[in-house]
Amino acid sequence: MRAYAVIGANYGDEGKGRTVDWLAASLGPDVVVVRSNGGAQAGHTVVTGGRRHVFHHFGSATLRQGRTHLSRFMVSHPILFAEEWETLIGFGDPPRVTADPRGWVTTPWDMMVNRAVELARGGHRHGSCGLGFGETVGRSEQTSFAVTVADLCRPDLVGKLRAIRNEWLPVRCAELGIELSSGPLAFAAADALLERFVEQCRAFSERVVLQSDADLPRMGPIIFEAAQGLLLDQGAAGFPFVTRSSTGLANITAIATEAGLGELEAVYVTRCYLTRHGRGGMEDERSIDQWFSVDDATNLPNPWQETLRFGLLDPARLGRRIAADLAVAGDTMAVTPALAITCVDQARDDRLGWIDGAEVRSGPVREMMAELEMATRLPWTAEFWAPSNE
Repeated sequence: MRAYAVIGANYGDEGKGRTVDWLAASLGPDVVVVRSNGGAQAGHTVVTGGRRHVFHHFGSATLRQGRTHLSRFMVSHPILFAEEWETLIGFGDPPRVTADPRGWVTTPWDMMVNRAVELARGGHRHGSCGLGFGETVGRSEQTSFAVTVADLCRPDLVGKLRAIRNEWLPVRCAELGIELSSGPLAFAAADALLERFVEQCRAFSERVVLQSDADLPRMGPIIFEAAQGLLLDQGAAGFPFVTRSSTGLANITAIATEAGLGELEAVYVTRCYLTRHGRGGMEDERSIDQWFSVDDATNLPNPWQETLRFGLLDPARLGRRIAADLAVAGDTMAVTPALAITCVDQARDDRLGWIDGAEVRSGPVREMMAELEMATRLPWTAEFWAPSNE
């Protein structure tokens, strides 16, 4: 069984979606893309076959008829799942989706609390996407109010959701010092909201087949699709401006071990420059206009993450963080790593800028790629010189 992993090497937005789509093209329609962390706050853009889609909940091989598997580490979001489902069926056949029953579920009250507390921070925002991912993880890890994918088709679902609304929500708002009935929480107590969410949960359970992570080898060739990037891992420096999940090999090797997989080909993806969408420090932040003509229709300015920020890559730092992630696999998994680089078409005059120690260097694309290859000690497996995967 061939198994790949596609992992973002920086702050997210590296081009993981298009790398998954590229791999899937050679693996065929039996491929299954496993979402290994995060939730619907992912935004993985694929342009192929004259179609463009930003994947949030579904695997990025869906436009090639690939299947999606939501692992036990993926946080499902029935509201956004329903919206994306409707968009994808407009492209053709309904997506094929399975999910491990243990995965957690985001509710509308998680979203409301997330947005209310982010607004209350004023100038000290964390740069959240506002989709309730962090609140879902906290509620599920730290309280008795967790809701799982398996719960969505159980008869006591309404009771569980009422308990979140009536018991968890007031306590959580009091902890955070936010008003229970104002701003994003104005309609939190509405029965219409609860009823609508129950409908979305039932629709999710009708469209998604429950299947354990352990069953993956019976499903077809596998691509593990990570979300965010290594510099946003919950163990990375920069708390609280990180995500509440493991963005690299940790979750992937845990799933693969349970599934009885012993080998993995890992592709670490980077743009040819550095980006961050959201607050928090960056390894480098500066104008990159003299080297790059950036075209990014996905990461537009928005009230939650604000404006996309830019900087230059440091090959030595990139090499160190990839090496640290590879060490996570230890002796449990045979991992063969490689690199992929995206957005090369955005280089001005085929020249790039990068950081070498305390100095900024500039040179042809191939020179920078050689620097990255030497610093990471990894070979190149893909380079993307156009916006579309054609």
